[in-house]
Amino acid sequence: MNIFDNIASYEAEKEAVVTIGTFDGVHHGHQKILGRVTEIAQKQSLTSVLLTFFPHPRMVLQPDNDLKLINTIEERQRLIAANGIENIVTHPFSLEFARTSAHDYVKNILVDQLKAAVVVIGYDHRFGRNRAASIIELEEYGKEFNFKVVQISKKDVEEVTVSSTKIRNAIEAGDMETTFNYLNRPFSILGIIEHGKAIGRTLNYPTANLKIIEKYKLLPENGVYITSSIIDGKRVYGMTNIGVNPTVSDGKQKTIETFYLDFNADLYHSQMQLFFHKRLRDELKFKSIEELKTAMKLDELNTRAYVQQMG
Repeated sequence: MNIFDNIASYEAEKEAVVTIGTFDGVHHGHQKILGRVTEIAQKQSLTSVLLTFFPHPRMVLQPDNDLKLINTIEERQRLIAANGIENIVTHPFSLEFARTSAHDYVKNILVDQLKAAVVVIGYDHRFGRNRAASIIELEEYGKEFNFKVVQISKKDVEEVTVSSTKIRNAIEAGDMETTFNYLNRPFSILGIIEHGKAIGRTLNYPTANLKIIEKYKLLPENGVYITSSIIDGKRVYGMTNIGVNPTVSDGKQKTIETFYLDFNADLYHSQMQLFFHKRLRDELKFKSIEELKTAMKLDELNTRAYVQQMG
């Protein structure tokens, strides 16, 4: 996989199959599109290119909309690469770029820079200034510049749109099982382990505190979850609290704290990916530390039972 942080940095060595989009979530519908791209690339001995944009266009065009994304850029790149795409171009989206005409967009970017021989796109894809051009215009440009347009069916495109909305709703509700079904994998977050207040140690539950730098990352509803991470090549399960720890803090700072089962090692400053499997309960304010300890012990027992069931 090759990653490029703007269109100009991509130097085409051969013609490409190009697809364009946000691909937030890289879910079932997205995977169908990516599979089509890689299939065509292999059959025609072309390279595969995915062109995406960041910030998300809605973040630029609708700045008052507090948009949260299922994936950060790094998470998205990892998932797209896992689906066989060879080149990922993430171009900065700006108001100036939004004013690019459809003709200039196709000629200067798709043809001259990316060397598109095939463009794989949804039937309702729109592009260019004010999103004025549709797949009809793209097919006309294909004739002008000698590239083929492969249209993704209405069924697949609608699945992409609906699933993205449903995924966000499921994550925000803490419904990790439904989220898994939509994504075909556990929802995850990627961050850095940092020092916390060490409150967990006083409760006999030392935790790893995960810091998420990207403010636009969508997080599950506050609560306690069964989670896991791959540490030194092995999956280690734990229980994660997302929230403000109302029993032992002032309830102002949101944290992501994980107690890993049967694990004791220094993880500070490590990059860690946390996979969410199941929601155990709401985050609660207990009347005493003893009540909190009792609840955490039950969380641990439920987590261990889940792990045993998973084999």
